[in-house]
Amino acid sequence: MTIEVTHGRAQVEHRRPQARRRRWEHKYRLALLVADGCAAAAAAFLIHAAYGRWAVALVLPPTWIVAMFAHRSYDRSALGLGSEEYRRVLRGAVALPALAVVAYWLFTRDSGLLHDMIMAAAPVAVTGVAVRYSLRRRLHRRWARERDRSVTLLVGPSRGVVELVSVLRRGGAQELQVAGVCLSDPENAAEIRKLGLPFLGGIGGMNDVVHALGINTLVALPVPGADPTVLRRMAWSAAAQGVDFLLAPVLTDVSAQRLAVRPTNGVPLVRIKAPDMSRFSRLPKSLLDRSLAAGLLLLLALPMLLIALIVRLDSSGPALFRQERVGRFGDHFTMLKFRTMRVDSEALRAELQHLNENSDGLLFKVKKDPRVTRVGSFLRRSSLDELPQLINVVKGHMSLVGPRPSLPEEVEEYTPDVKRRLLVKPGLTGLWQVSGRSDLPWDEAVRLDLGYVDNWSMGLDLSILARTGSAVVRGTGAY
Repeated sequence: MTIEVTHGRAQVEHRRPQARRRRWEHKYRLALLVADGCAAAAAAFLIHAAYGRWAVALVLPPTWIVAMFAHRSYDRSALGLGSEEYRRVLRGAVALPALAVVAYWLFTRDSGLLHDMIMAAAPVAVTGVAVRYSLRRRLHRRWARERDRSVTLLVGPSRGVVELVSVLRRGGAQELQVAGVCLSDPENAAEIRKLGLPFLGGIGGMNDVVHALGINTLVALPVPGADPTVLRRMAWSAAAQGVDFLLAPVLTDVSAQRLAVRPTNGVPLVRIKAPDMSRFSRLPKSLLDRSLAAGLLLLLALPMLLIALIVRLDSSGPALFRQERVGRFGDHFTMLKFRTMRVDSEALRAELQHLNENSDGLLFKVKKDPRVTRVGSFLRRSSLDELPQLINVVKGHMSLVGPRPSLPEEVEEYTPDVKRRLLVKPGLTGLWQVSGRSDLPWDEAVRLDLGYVDNWSMGLDLSILARTGSAVVRGTGAY
C-alpha cells in the first residue's frame, strides 16, 4: 500500500489549496460581510431613532465586523453549518458590550456612546443570526440541486466507508458529493457498488483519481493495522494537489459539539465529552415539554374530541387505545393513542406474523394491515392518532422528542447496547420519525436512537421538532 507524493517545492507552490477553493465560499463570505455591515448599520439607525445620537453609526459597523472576525465567523470551518455559525454570532454579541466598556475606560469617556453600543448588541445579533439562517437555507437548496457541492473522494476500508456513507445520506442536503471510493481492501469492492458508488481502485491510485476527477475534498478513514505514515502521506498528497483533507473519526455518531482537540506533549488527542444526563441539564427540556404539551392540549381540545367521536362512530370499541410501554430507566406507563385498529387486533397478530415488514428486528409493522379501520388508516398517515400522547408528556411519562416508546416484550430482547435508549424519556417524535419511521431497518432505527441519547441538546430537540411537520406531511413510513 504505497502513495506517491511529490515533495518538490515548485509543484506544491504552483498548486496551492486556494486553486481548488469552491466559488461559493468567496461569495458566501462576501455576502456575510455585506450583511453584517448592513445589520450593524440598521441597529445603529434603530438606536439613533430611539435616542437621537449618530456617533454609534460610525463606531458600530466596524466594531461588529471586527468582533465577527475575532470569533472566526467567516472561517471556512463554520460556513453553512448553522448552529456553529449562530454560536459565533452570539459570542460576538456578548463581546460587543465588553469592547464598548474597554473603549469607554481607555478612550472616549462618552457614557452616551457606551449606552448605545450596549443597547445595539441585541438587535445586531438577532439580525446577524437571521441573515445566516437565510444564507444557509439558500446554500442548502443549491446543494440539494447538486450545485456548489464539493467533489469528494472517500479513501479507506470498505466497512468504514459503508458506515460513513449511511450516516452522510441520512443527513439531508450536504456539501460533500461523493464521486467515488478508493479502498484499502479492494477485494471488498462489491460492498461499495451496492451503495451505488463507483469503485476507483486501491489507495495506491488515489493521486491519479484526484487529478482525473478534479477532486476538491479527500475524506480518509483510519485503516486498521496500517502504518500511521499512510495517513500522513495522504495529507501530504492532498496538500500538494490543493485538495482539502478531512480525517473521518472512528465513531461516526458523535456530534461535533462533543469533540474537542486536547494537545498532550504535542500530540493532538481528540476528547469525546460524556453525554450530560443530569437532572439539571434536562430541566429546561422538561419545562418546555410540559408547557408546550399543555398549550397544545388546550388548543387542540375540540379537534381531539371530534376525532374521538369519529373513531367511535367508525367502528365498535373505545376512542382511546391504551397500551403499556416502557419509559425512562425501564419504568412502565400507560401510553394513549386514538384507536386505529379493531378491538381484537392483538388476537389476530399471530396470524399476520408472516407479513411483518420489520422481520430484521423487534418491531412489528404490516403495510395494508387488515386490522386497521378506515378512519384509523387516515389517522396513521396524518399522525393524528399520536395526539393523546400529549397527555403522557404533561404527566411526565414521555417527552416531545425522544426514542420510540418500546413495548415490555421488546425491551426483554434488548442487548445491553440497545438498552441505552432507556436513559431518556420516549418521545412523541424523534430522529426515527423524521428519518423514515417504519420504513427504517431495525439496525438503523437503533443507531438513530442511540445517537440521540448520546448527542442530546436543546438545539437538537428544536431541530427535530422543526423537521417533524414536513415528515408528517410526507407520511413516509406511516402505516
